[in-house]
Amino acid sequence: MTQEELDSLMNGEPDIAQVDEAPEQEEEFKKETFDPNDFRVEADKKWPPPPPTEDHKVVHQLDEVTKDTEVKGTQIFDQLEIMGDGSGKIQKQAKSLKKYLETQGELFSKLCVAFPHIQSFQNALESTQSAKDNIKEILNASDDINDASMQAMDLMQYQDIHRQKIERVINVMRALAQYMNSLFEGKIDDSKRVSSAVFIAGDNKEDVANEEDIEALIASFGVK
Repeated sequence: MTQEELDSLMNGEPDIAQVDEAPEQEEEFKKETFDPNDFRVEADKKWPPPPPTEDHKVVHQLDEVTKDTEVKGTQIFDQLEIMGDGSGKIQKQAKSLKKYLETQGELFSKLCVAFPHIQSFQNALESTQSAKDNIKEILNASDDINDASMQAMDLMQYQDIHRQKIERVINVMRALAQYMNSLFEGKIDDSKRVSSAVFIAGDNKEDVANEEDIEALIASFGVK
């Protein structure tokens, strides 16, 4: 604080420079302040850094990613297993129907030879052959579903590998954090440390008020 500022305070006169700069300082302060509850990380801004809330803690976020990945991965495997089991049941039932249709096809073939003039036997033989073709397509589709579910399970292995890589990164970060805490650890508790001086001898602070200026300012408060 300069001598002119002290005289201005003692005489009760406002500092014109400070009054003029007040709106600009207030506007600048508004730009610098931010709501930590509505903070959004932007790549082109280096400051302010994200506040240390639960949404911005790095290890906390990575732990949630690995946990969700493991849970969702297990659920996906369960669904793929249900698909595989369903495909197996379809194949089993389709093969059973295929055998029945083959038997019916042989029967109607014999009837068509024995009674060539009866059109119903010929129609039944054609319907049976068409059903056999449909069963064949069902079996092929079931095989495709089974193969796709097996390939999906193989692809899910990569997701598990990614989860393990993230866990390895977490372990390295935690080890570094513990190392830094150990490196800067002191023998004296912070609550028992003396407060540090704002300015010490040798600091180049010309505008700092000395003891006489401060005593004069305090004494002026009692003058009416």
